[in-house]
Amino acid sequence: MNEYLRIALHLATVAVPVLPLRAGKLPFGNCRRCADNACGGRPNMKTAGACECPAPCHGWAAATTHATVLTSRPWAGAWREARAVAYHPGGAGVTVVDLDSPEAAVWARESLPRTRTVPTTRGEHWIYQGVMRGANNVRPGVDIKSLMAYVRWLGPGTGVMTALPDAVRALTVKERPVAEHGAAVASVPVSAGGVCRHRTPAYLERGIAMAEGRITDARSAVHTTVYRVFLAVLSTHGRCGCLTEAHVQRLFLAAQAKGESARHCAIAWANARTALGV
Repeated sequence: MNEYLRIALHLATVAVPVLPLRAGKLPFGNCRRCADNACGGRPNMKTAGACECPAPCHGWAAATTHATVLTSRPWAGAWREARAVAYHPGGAGVTVVDLDSPEAAVWARESLPRTRTVPTTRGEHWIYQGVMRGANNVRPGVDIKSLMAYVRWLGPGTGVMTALPDAVRALTVKERPVAEHGAAVASVPVSAGGVCRHRTPAYLERGIAMAEGRITDARSAVHTTVYRVFLAVLSTHGRCGCLTEAHVQRLFLAAQAKGESARHCAIAWANARTALGV
């Protein structure tokens, strides 16, 4: 058996969604329409690229834990040509802080809680338990890989994995503008229509709690319920900037408690944002 496929099948057994990478750490197109990466290797979401396939077939969106998918056509040829195995950290419930230089690794050791560490060609991967939206270039030599991202598998690493800290989440939060008199602008953003009605924290908290309840109470059509709840939350709270990573994670955790995977949560959230244009 191909060595990369053997690694992928092992990871799949421990609930790590995987996919093959070709030369240059690029994903394969795993459907006939996208053979040889004809559409650019992007997932089938309008926000991510031009692929119009009926099902996710590229990059993080194609990562799977199903052995039958990994060993069936059209990925059979991909594994023969693969140069690495990648995984979807968000789907595995983790966040990878990609430190792409010795200087970045030194910064992490001085600034972040220690966690499981994997050596890379130029630096280190620090892996935390928990998911968040990823972002590149959050500081020199530092990328965040979690939801809607893939990372090359370089081994299990060493050390005990710790919970995703606020210090990592804060790396993706943009600084708010400062008023002319020098004081920071109110932490709750202003919506396009005027003063944000979520200036009262109870309003947003009540909305998130109701959304969690709707997901928890679903007895059937969980996929559809999760998507509609995401739509409802984003339509009410998505345009004013009040939603935080903590709120999104609460919704994802409620959905996962009903059997949804982190990958499906990420796809449903992205599709809801696309549908609403937020």
